[in-house]
Amino acid sequence: MDINQLEVLVTVARERSFSRAAEVLERTQPAISQAIRRLESEIGEKLFDRSSKDGTLTFAGEVLLVHAKQMLNLRHNAEAAIREMRDLRHGKVSISANEHTVFYLLPVIEEFRRQHPLIKIEVQRGVASRIPKQITAREVELGVISFSPNDDSIKAIAVATDELVFVASPKHEFAGRNAVSIKDLGGQSFVAHNAPSPYRRRVIEAFEKFKVKLNIVVELPSLEAIKLMVERGGGVALVPRLSADAEIASGRLIALSVKDLKLERKLNIIYRQNSELSHAAKAFIRVAKEIAAKQ
Repeated sequence: MDINQLEVLVTVARERSFSRAAEVLERTQPAISQAIRRLESEIGEKLFDRSSKDGTLTFAGEVLLVHAKQMLNLRHNAEAAIREMRDLRHGKVSISANEHTVFYLLPVIEEFRRQHPLIKIEVQRGVASRIPKQITAREVELGVISFSPNDDSIKAIAVATDELVFVASPKHEFAGRNAVSIKDLGGQSFVAHNAPSPYRRRVIEAFEKFKVKLNIVVELPSLEAIKLMVERGGGVALVPRLSADAEIASGRLIALSVKDLKLERKLNIIYRQNSELSHAAKAFIRVAKEIAAKQ
C-alpha cells in the first residue's frame, strides 16, 4: 500500500461518497474506485460495504482508517518540518571552534540569533588541528580555524583577521604607550598558554632572533585564566586580540602592538566542499560574510 491509496481511503470515508472524494482529490471516480480495489487486494480485505450507497466502512476498513490517518498526519508533520527548516523556523547549526576562534563566533551568533531566533546553535570546543577532520567525518557542519586546511575536500571562507597583542594590567609601567619592541619585553614576566602551537613557536623564534630572553613564569591551560592573571598584575601576555577585546574595551587590560612581532591570523569558516549544507548553515555563513564585509 502507498500513501496515495491511504489518502483515497481517508477521503472516501470522510466524504462518505466515491464521487465526492473524486471531486475533492481532483480525480475521476473510476480512478478512486480502482485505488480502493488495489488497496483491498493488497491487504486481502474488503474496506467498504458495496451494498451501501454512502461509503460505509467494513470493520477492516475502520481498523485501517485509524492507521491511515496517523500515517497521513506523519506525512503532514514531515512536510511542515521541512518547510519550517527551509524558512529558518526550525533547525540547528553545529560548529566546532577552539578556545581562540570561539571569540570570533560570539558577535556572529548574536546577529544570527537576531535574524533567526528559532534556530538552535551548537558550538563544540575542538582542537584546531582536529577541526577539519570533524568536518570530513560529519561530526559538525561548520568549523572555524585560524589556518587554511590542506585538504581539497574542505572549502574555506576567510571571514576575519586577528592579531597577536601584548596585554598587561592598566597599572603596568607600559600603560600609556601604544607599542613596544621585543627588546622592551626582555625583563617582563610572561604568562603563557601551555598548549603547543605554531604561533607560540614563532614568538619564541622572534625572541631568539633578537637575542632577548622570553621569561615565561606561569603556564596556564586557558586564555580566560591567562587574562585574569594578567588583569590581577600577575604578569603580562601575548594573546589574540579577539580573545581580549572585552577586557581592553572595559579598561581591565591595556593592549600594545609589538613592533617586531606582527603575527596576523586569517580566520576561516570551513565546511565539506561537495556536501549540501543545511539551510541554517547557509544562513549562518551569509551572516558571517555580511559582518566581514562591514568590517
